[in-house]
Amino acid sequence: MSKDKVVVITGASSGIGEASARLLAQNGFEVFGGVRNPQRANAIPGVRYGTVDVTDDASVANFVEWVFSEAGKIDILINNAGVSLVGPVENTSPSEALAVFDTNVFGPLRMIRAALPSMRAARSGLIINISSVLGFLPAPFMGIYASSKHALEGLSESLDHEIREFNVRVVLLEPTFTNTKLDVNAAQTAAPLGAYATQADATIKAVQAQIRTAPSALSVAEKILAAINGPYRMRQPAGGQATLLSRLRRFMPANAVDGSLRRTFGFGKRNAS
Repeated sequence: MSKDKVVVITGASSGIGEASARLLAQNGFEVFGGVRNPQRANAIPGVRYGTVDVTDDASVANFVEWVFSEAGKIDILINNAGVSLVGPVENTSPSEALAVFDTNVFGPLRMIRAALPSMRAARSGLIINISSVLGFLPAPFMGIYASSKHALEGLSESLDHEIREFNVRVVLLEPTFTNTKLDVNAAQTAAPLGAYATQADATIKAVQAQIRTAPSALSVAEKILAAINGPYRMRQPAGGQATLLSRLRRFMPANAVDGSLRRTFGFGKRNAS
């Protein structure tokens, strides 16, 4: 499918975005990477970088117009740019939550609004939204991030119904924890942890332990390539653990899933209901 196909990837300067840009370019795609600062992006053969801030309407419009001026079309849009936030929901300010949603939900919305008209006109296109297992399986102390991914999943499913008659489809790619800067350097809420300090510390340590042995960004990039070249499926967990969690969520009793999650995130028996 790579011949003459134009791919746009946001958040392409590191992590999943950079690994995907590199892998797709190696497989013959014409790749445009959207980054906040192109001078800080690593040069990759076959990848051209442009400046984009997905939280800014004008920046998104200018970036997409630049891609059209260079390539004349966008065949595949990969909404990868994202931010994380760790902390109790009670301690999260509305401004902190808004910043997460502005990147993780409204960012893809802005990119879709800019790119989709040309896809509809061409009656061809694929939009890949990078979600997370937390988009269907929330985790403690990551409530705002999980909420943003839930919102992205709802938006994606609704959009796919609306645009499939134009031969444009939406894929939700759902990685589990990945060994990237996003997971390792996740921002924390500004307010003191207070009553949540002991449990939050245990949960953060449990998550960090998982990240240290988590799959690399390349494993997710390979799943993106497979989603492009393979048969269409809306929801695509990325990796064995993500697939297992998806099946557990669907088929295991709710109490069993709840208990397993609490153990995974460092909640002892004294916390169980």
